[in-house]
Amino acid sequence: MTFNEMIQSNKPVLVDFFAEWCGPCKMMAPVLQRIKQHIGEAVSIIKVDVDKSPQAAAAYQVQGVPTLILFRHGKIIWRQSGVVSESYLLGVIKKAVEQTIQ
Repeated sequence: MTFNEMIQSNKPVLVDFFAEWCGPCKMMAPVLQRIKQHIGEAVSIIKVDVDKSPQAAAAYQVQGVPTLILFRHGKIIWRQSGVVSESYLLGVIKKAVEQTIQ
C-alpha cells in the first residue's frame, strides 16, 4: 500500500515526519510506541524519514522535525511541529477516532 493510499483511508493515519539526527524526534519515538499500544488498530501510525523521502516532506510543507500530521480521507485534520505530550496526542487521536465512528 502506498503512502497516498494509506492516508486516503477512513481510519485516521498519524504521520510522524522525522530525521535520524533529530534529538526531539528520538524523544517522540517511545511516545508513539506507547500510543500505538494504547489505541491498537484504531489509528495507523507511519514514520517518514524526511532525509529519505524529501518529496513527501515538501508536499506537506514540513519545515522542521518532528512534525506530526493526522490524516483522514486524505485530508489533514490536525498538524503540529515539535515534541507533543503523550496525553495531548492521545486526546487528539481519540477525538479523530470518535469522528470516524460517527
